[in-house]
Amino acid sequence: MQTTFTPEQLKDPAIQRSNEILRSCVHCGFCTATCPTYQVLGDELDSPRGRIYLIKDMLENERKPDAKTVKHIDRCLSCLACMTTCPSGVHYMHLVDHARAYIEKNYDRPWSDRALRWILARILPYPMRFRVALLGAKIGRPFARLMPDARLRAMLEMAPKTIPPVSRNDDPQTFPAQDKKMRVALMTGCAQKALNTDINDATIRLLTRLGAEVVVAEGAGCCGALTHHMGKEDESHATAAKNIRAWAKEMDGDGLDAVVINTSGCGTTVKDYGHMFRNDALADDAARVSGIAMDVSEILMKLDMPEGEDKGTKVAYHAACSLQHGQQIKTFPKDLLKKAGFTVLEPADSHLCCGSAGTYNLMQPEISKQLKNRKVQTLEALTPDIISAGNIGCMMQIGGGTEVPIVHTVELLDWATGGPQPPALTAPGKREPQIPILR
Repeated sequence: MQTTFTPEQLKDPAIQRSNEILRSCVHCGFCTATCPTYQVLGDELDSPRGRIYLIKDMLENERKPDAKTVKHIDRCLSCLACMTTCPSGVHYMHLVDHARAYIEKNYDRPWSDRALRWILARILPYPMRFRVALLGAKIGRPFARLMPDARLRAMLEMAPKTIPPVSRNDDPQTFPAQDKKMRVALMTGCAQKALNTDINDATIRLLTRLGAEVVVAEGAGCCGALTHHMGKEDESHATAAKNIRAWAKEMDGDGLDAVVINTSGCGTTVKDYGHMFRNDALADDAARVSGIAMDVSEILMKLDMPEGEDKGTKVAYHAACSLQHGQQIKTFPKDLLKKAGFTVLEPADSHLCCGSAGTYNLMQPEISKQLKNRKVQTLEALTPDIISAGNIGCMMQIGGGTEVPIVHTVELLDWATGGPQPPALTAPGKREPQIPILR
């Protein structure tokens, strides 16, 4: 794609990067075949190719964003399926992130949009605030249908029926390995700590059982993804910087072999810290952190998990977009589940998004619901005993539309290697699967 940025414009590192990305696009349109919003809406401007044209025009002309451009950029899930499909290697993620930051600085949103984004940015990255909000939403959930705004209804409907107690495993501390092979830092996250404490608990048990000393670093918290994808760069960089400093301190102290992340949406962002902070004083430490950041499935492949017997249990594996497209990790979770003795099944639309996408299901509830319903149908068509995923957002999204129990992949692997049965498998209101006791 030909671009006409001026030399003065190209002095801006963000414009320089976007120019590189735009010039790599050859208009082939392969991205439209795997774009969920294009599949649902059928509008060229709701495809990556269409959005690229809008972004190019906006940035080149230093144009104040208009409502049409903002609407189509907001509708993007950032699922990054287009990056997997693209034969030219267009790094759409960095381009759309730049566009969102530009819109945040230069577009005057309607007051309702500003209020919603302000609330989400002030609550979701903070576990205790989020817990209080979930309690309020739980109380208001019976009245969801009375809400005049679809986004308010979505917020109430997404509230879980039960809110787990705080897990003290998420406090800063070190968990010794049974037979130490490595030392890793576990990112405990933010929203996940309020929604589901079983995931971090299972991760710690499994990693220490397989030989990893696990440290929860003092000062680490939200990865910054939620605000980053809203274009709120100052807020996202502030929270990310805390992680970088916390993990760099551990690296310079007793050392780290990896920063382990069990929420793939966070993992995609942490692995991009090097780019996010490339012009910052923290550039070197950010690059070091990104260099050792790993999804939990990556580190488990290194730890040589023992092979289990066939359990006769059918697990439908949902591939989170942030894992298969954002991090290009496609086989590790399935390989691990098979090694543990589970029968792994995949839906026909495994490459397409479930519609969760961070805060997307709260800000674009109509499109999100269509994507969720389709994903649930294709998963249930497999008649599985369990649905497994590697991202809390996907788990909440899919779990709200099916009676089949859904658990994190690491919970099943923990169970298969001597840990307790995942509580979600016998949760009230869910169909109890017929699963043999694992030994």
